[in-house]
Amino acid sequence: MFGIIGIVVIFVMVFGGFMLAGGKLGIILKAMPFEMIMIGGAALGTFFVSNDFAAVKKTAKDVGKVFKGPKWKPADYRDLLCLLFELIRIAKSNPVALEEHIENPSDSAIFQRYPRIQHDHESVELICDTLRAASMNYDDPHQVEEVLDKRMETTQHHAMHSSHALQSVADALPALGIVAAVLGIIKTMGALDQPPEILGKMIGGALVGTFLGVFLAYGLVGPFATRVKAVTEEDNHFYLLIREVLIANLHNHPANICIEVGRQNTPHHVRPTFADLEEALRALKQEAA
Repeated sequence: MFGIIGIVVIFVMVFGGFMLAGGKLGIILKAMPFEMIMIGGAALGTFFVSNDFAAVKKTAKDVGKVFKGPKWKPADYRDLLCLLFELIRIAKSNPVALEEHIENPSDSAIFQRYPRIQHDHESVELICDTLRAASMNYDDPHQVEEVLDKRMETTQHHAMHSSHALQSVADALPALGIVAAVLGIIKTMGALDQPPEILGKMIGGALVGTFLGVFLAYGLVGPFATRVKAVTEEDNHFYLLIREVLIANLHNHPANICIEVGRQNTPHHVRPTFADLEEALRALKQEAA
């Protein structure tokens, strides 16, 4: 919603200011379809050349993050801590019973309590792989931490591709706008025998190309890339939380301490309060009793 408001403000302020200054939209509106074919088409073509089909599909999907915001909400962070608490408690009390949950998370009664997390492939794999490694005596906290860091770095690098792809398009748009403007000037030079009022409109139409290239780059595509990057980094905190809790578990801390370590490493704006988390954990304990 906030992204839509931002786009509306951009258009109103730019074109509204132009009209208040005495500018006429007629020239822009007349030239815009042809300029957009050249600039937008060239930008789209360079985007296709620079990326494979999977990257194009992912980028188109990630553009929705501009309007939807982060995937993980405060309630999801609380649910994640509750999920990890249940799994760690079972791992400490009955390691054999843990196997059915980490080997078949889709059928696990614990994972099924948290459907949003269960449907996130990366979260489930990160949790299950780490707990499985611990059950196989690969439980050196420093080694596991190094493995998790490399894995998450790779995942984050892949997740950031959409932002980089959009930024590349934004960087190219001003130059593509100049290309369109030059073509407009070439067209104008071929009509020097026309009256000044016609030449003026043709030159104005040619300059629309430069305007559109800069406007699209810095007014839309560039901010889209920045927002996608910010949302991707925000969502990555969810996976960092998993890392912190599971590493604390490998240090043989009690389950409650592991969860508190994770809670305190959660960004403030999505961090559950101690009282809310304690109430949720108490309800889990009563249910298990």
